Amino acid sequence: MRLVRQGDTAALFFGGRKVFEHTPQNPFATALAGKISYRSSHGNFKVAEKTGKRTPLMLEAADGNVLTFSADGKSLRVTVTEKCDGVELGLDPNCAFVTELRFAAIPDEGMFGGGEQYRQLNMKGEKIVNFVSEHIVVPPIVRKTIFKFLPYKEKPHSYIETYSPMSTYTSSEKYALRFDVSSYGVADFTRGDVSVFRFKDCPRSVYFTAGKDFHSVARALNAHTPCRAYLPDWCNEGMIVAVQGGMERVTEKALYMQKKGVKVSGVWCQDWSGRKVTAVGKQVYWNWEADRTLYPDIEKGIARLNDAGIRFLAYINPYLVRGGRLYEECAANKMLILNAEGEVYHVKSTTFDAGMLDLTNPAAVEFVKERLIKKNMLDLGIDGYMADFGEYLPVDCVLHDGDPAEMHNEWPALWAKINREAVESHPRAKEIFFFTRSGYNGAQSHTTIMWNGDQHVDFTKDYGMPCVMPASFNLGFSGMAAVHSDVGGFISFASLARSKELLVRWTEMNAFSPLMRSHETIRPDVNVQPYDDEVIGYTASLARVHAALKPYIAHCMDEACEGIPVMRPDFYESGDFGEHKEDYAYLLGADVFVAPVTEKGALARTVTLPAGRWIKFFDGTEHEGGGTATFDAPLGKPVAFYRKGSSFAELFASVAL
Repeated sequence: MRLVRQGDTAALFFGGRKVFEHTPQNPFATALAGKISYRSSHGNFKVAEKTGKRTPLMLEAADGNVLTFSADGKSLRVTVTEKCDGVELGLDPNCAFVTELRFAAIPDEGMFGGGEQYRQLNMKGEKIVNFVSEHIVVPPIVRKTIFKFLPYKEKPHSYIETYSPMSTYTSSEKYALRFDVSSYGVADFTRGDVSVFRFKDCPRSVYFTAGKDFHSVARALNAHTPCRAYLPDWCNEGMIVAVQGGMERVTEKALYMQKKGVKVSGVWCQDWSGRKVTAVGKQVYWNWEADRTLYPDIEKGIARLNDAGIRFLAYINPYLVRGGRLYEECAANKMLILNAEGEVYHVKSTTFDAGMLDLTNPAAVEFVKERLIKKNMLDLGIDGYMADFGEYLPVDCVLHDGDPAEMHNEWPALWAKINREAVESHPRAKEIFFFTRSGYNGAQSHTTIMWNGDQHVDFTKDYGMPCVMPASFNLGFSGMAAVHSDVGGFISFASLARSKELLVRWTEMNAFSPLMRSHETIRPDVNVQPYDDEVIGYTASLARVHAALKPYIAHCMDEACEGIPVMRPDFYESGDFGEHKEDYAYLLGADVFVAPVTEKGALARTVTLPAGRWIKFFDGTEHEGGGTATFDAPLGKPVAFYRKGSSFAELFASVAL
């Protein structure tokens, strides 16, 4: 670390890189007068920002590694400390103001991260919003269905919200910035020579690291905030299949799939707590106790499935349906968030109202962990579950403790933390995992694995199957190293229904992923399912592929605990962003390269392989990296390669469809 001060200028360097440079003409910090307003509907948040007077803060004093910037009664004290293979800037403002910080940038670099950014990998030239929001909105669905006679125009990055923003940004030049901040903000990468970060409230600190390759940068970020991803050993013995409709139907489908040769490691039954049929489809009844009508003798049913080698997975979220038994109990005991009048604040999902458990209330937290998760779920024999939502906290509610506008971003990480603590305190902790869709800074230390949330059941690059790849890459560059997606997607409405082709192509992709788990969609009856006779043969062969890769996936998950992403873009190992050719292909670990078919009707895939020598799965042909070639891709046959000379080469060669 080197901090250079001369007169009214200052510059900080680390690892041979300039972190920031302050001059009176180009100040490091600026205080802004500003007003933030929020608008929300069904968990989708729009933030309006009006900024007023700009006050550039000048370098007033320097005492060792402490810099003080001030002007017009506003000041910012910056304490520079070398730590965790990087340098940390502790920030201490003398009063509240919208804070703008400028860091050095390189014109031709790529900028990645910012949490789960769906539309593209490279954020250079974009502005990234730091505010948790529901990802799915209605207009694109309407355009694809009701107005399907018009050509659908895919949405740009700026249109698309995210369940999981994270204020960590990694450059193709092998450095990263991480902001410890709770409030709304914007990262502006539209300028070539500087990156500008503006937050409603001043970050508590900024961490900068630089290394010789992406691995070293990821490990440094992980030392700062560790990723604690894991999967129990049973998860990758086959496919986790979504089935609902009651224990009899679930058991029938699971055993039928086994009979047809499908390796079924688990069944995911999201309606274990009951079903609520709404105008948009079959949804879960948000009352977190077993529905003894749909699932009578659920304990015995789970035991029967376990005897067949099949685990049982369930579902929970931090809401309770209005009028439900647990809603009434929690409302009476003041465990739900309130409105300004002191009444239960109701949030709406699709067409029904729910109360939100107050995760700042110790009594509510204890209730969630001990009663809802451990007693009502895990003690039944449930071995895994979806810990859904976390994005909807209203900024105008009343909490037991804290400012909801400040807690809004923290809520998903808090939800994940509560789930992790519940699981780890259960006697069967090592057998259990959960998966989350929302996140924020620090969530990687709590969730066991993320999933990419709700995608449309189509091939569109904004909301369909392809978008999970850049979304996973950006999460990986942010420190969330283990991510998977719903096989087949979730969003289905009117004519937007899952086809056999889409389901099989998605199954091909997720056979080469850390977790192979399907979703029945919000309208199971009109969407093709993995257990349908027209598809089950493909399901069986691709589940065998996934199960065969189990030792390698376990290796990749071990690397995830070092901060190294399981799914990586094509240039990650070489470190040369100039070699990036494939937005919709990925490295699974260092030694497997996967090129999913993402075009409707395509029976071939043209792909540029990363540098090195590669052997194609299933036929053993050898190919030189760096060149572009077209490969046949009949339905059910993934286009995937393994690195020649890999320590797993013998395993890869044995994988068969």
